[in-house]
Amino acid sequence: MTADLDKDIEAILSALEEDWVPMSGQEELSTKDAETQYNLGCLYAEGMGVPTNYKIAVKWFTLAAEQDYPEAQYNLGRMYAAAEGVPKNYETAAKWCTLAAEQGNAKAQYMLGDLYSNGDGVPQQHEAAVKWHIKAAEQGYARAQYRLGYMYEKPLGVQQHYEIAIKWFTLAAEQGHASSQYHLGGMHLNGTGVPHNGETAFIWYTEAAEQGHELAQLVMGVANKEGKDYAEAIKWFRRSAEQGHASGKANLGVMYKNGMGVPQSDKTAVNWLTLAAKQGDAVGQLNMGFMYANGKGVLKENLRAYMWFNLSAYNGNKQADQFKERIAKEMTPSQINKAEEMSSRCLASDYKDC
Repeated sequence: MTADLDKDIEAILSALEEDWVPMSGQEELSTKDAETQYNLGCLYAEGMGVPTNYKIAVKWFTLAAEQDYPEAQYNLGRMYAAAEGVPKNYETAAKWCTLAAEQGNAKAQYMLGDLYSNGDGVPQQHEAAVKWHIKAAEQGYARAQYRLGYMYEKPLGVQQHYEIAIKWFTLAAEQGHASSQYHLGGMHLNGTGVPHNGETAFIWYTEAAEQGHELAQLVMGVANKEGKDYAEAIKWFRRSAEQGHASGKANLGVMYKNGMGVPQSDKTAVNWLTLAAKQGDAVGQLNMGFMYANGKGVLKENLRAYMWFNLSAYNGNKQADQFKERIAKEMTPSQINKAEEMSSRCLASDYKDC
């Protein structure tokens, strides 16, 4: 905690010193200073200088919100939606967010747009959702700009319009919003709403990947692998994998399996491919089939080879069926039945019993 932040916290608590005692004192704040009440709510909500306590935070936010303090109204709405310190209640969340949004609070406008989009606490109304998202986006709120870009790209609740999607994604991306940068990369790469420009796509994908966007990291891995810069590909696959992305793990496993950018290691390959396969990744499952079929990094076992090929095919890998049929020729009917049972058990257990 910085010295300046310490001073800020001390100033807030000092302003309350004469009128406030801890909750155990059963006394209420006598001052009508909504800003001070709001700041105290923030301290308890974030655990800054005091123990985190959402219930106490709700108390102070409520006192400030009832005095029409928009930041407190927004935070109160957010806490009701997230069930922080209070039971989840979307209707109450919508009430407080509406009050804050009508006073121009961009975060509340964004959240209210989401509530209307999902029909949480208010009737589902896509027009109202767009209206509030636009109000927040026009104030420069990057999350709202991203949401509008996404809505116009897909489309969701609006008529599809790629040029408008590009506009909002760009505004958010220029503020450093990683998901917007990722989407912009894809649109420039595919020529969607803008002329195809691989160089611009690469720039936006890099920006997103450097911020930790796991899909952008995966794209960067694939791009560098195709460009035969295997060391760079490994870097990005590893970053994606270490964030838990199944395809990142599968690709990293394949790189170790083939010795691309790293020393060849069947054992390390199996470690990464197993993690990917147990997350339902079809490529990871296909490659685990190969490893068991050939006894690479594991003991050769046709039953498990068949099981992984079978699961990969189930998850949409078009190559897996032919390899399953090939390994089946080395198996008896009873072994095939057992492998089918293993596949069903693995799938039913969400890959915990494989």
